[in-house]
Amino acid sequence: MDSSNLTSLPEEGSEETHNLHSAFSSIPARLPIQTSSQKYAPLDWSDYFDREDDIQIPDSDDVFHVYMAGTEGPVVFCLHGGGYCGLSFALAASKLKEKARIVAMDLRGHGKSATQNDVDLSIETLCGDVFSVLKTMYGDAPPAIVLVGHSMGGAVAVHIAAKKSFPSLAGLVVVDVVEGSAMASLIHMQKILSNRMQHFSTPEKAIEWSVKSGSLRNIDSARVSIPNTLKYDESKKCYTHRARLEETEQYWREWYEGLSEKFLSSPVPKILLLAGTDRLDRALTIGQMQGKFQMVVVRHTGHAIQEDVPDEFATLLLNFISHNRIGPHGIEIPGLRRPPQSKP
Repeated sequence: MDSSNLTSLPEEGSEETHNLHSAFSSIPARLPIQTSSQKYAPLDWSDYFDREDDIQIPDSDDVFHVYMAGTEGPVVFCLHGGGYCGLSFALAASKLKEKARIVAMDLRGHGKSATQNDVDLSIETLCGDVFSVLKTMYGDAPPAIVLVGHSMGGAVAVHIAAKKSFPSLAGLVVVDVVEGSAMASLIHMQKILSNRMQHFSTPEKAIEWSVKSGSLRNIDSARVSIPNTLKYDESKKCYTHRARLEETEQYWREWYEGLSEKFLSSPVPKILLLAGTDRLDRALTIGQMQGKFQMVVVRHTGHAIQEDVPDEFATLLLNFISHNRIGPHGIEIPGLRRPPQSKP
């Protein structure tokens, strides 16, 4: 849930023009002019992730779509925000996969996942979905998991960590969501949802809108992620938003209520990435002063830090993993050797 995007941001800057001349030609070399449809044309997920898969949950009709990359290191398991999709982490994944395994999941009611009830976004259901996917993918011997969550996905990640029922959880990364500002924004969310553009003639138009409205500031990330946040409406002959967030209002408060204390009580190394210091509430301010978690304010970005500045986001995650010595089997203690295990 984009709780911070309460005002539209203008599009940053304009395209640079390059005047390239050849000393050996009577005709100056010119870059081809890029049309709007080319500039906002969708990009394929396979340029960033290595593979995709559908995770069928046993004894149910629920199928969750995941994107994966990398072959070594701990698993960085990514949960997107409300209205986003797993491809929100695509550009960051292309860098993260050099030193970690990445799994980005389409949550219930989002992306390519299909469930019996797409609007049941209660925190218990969302947490249960993540547990079910992890169990189905890794069985009883999961690798070390670094749980990464953005906005609504950050709330889910915190709730999972606070349950203390997943022994291989080795780290928690929460992206631009804190209880205070999230709770304060809920009163505005229906208006924000109703005021956003609802119908698009093409995916390119939706990508263009997402950038020009300021909800995303990285065109390439928008070109990868936005198409998967859409569905085609046959009756209206246009594209509209895949996630029916306006029908989930009954669950919004439980996502964020008590989030700060749950975050602070999570018994794993944790880092909070924020787009601005105004988002920090009192409990987190005290906890941060006491050294209970690492906090980084990422400048020159909007709410979707992982999309707007993917290289910086990936570097912060890799530094967090390295600093806390999180290996494929958990926290690595120098001098302690573990028996070899097969890779899942």
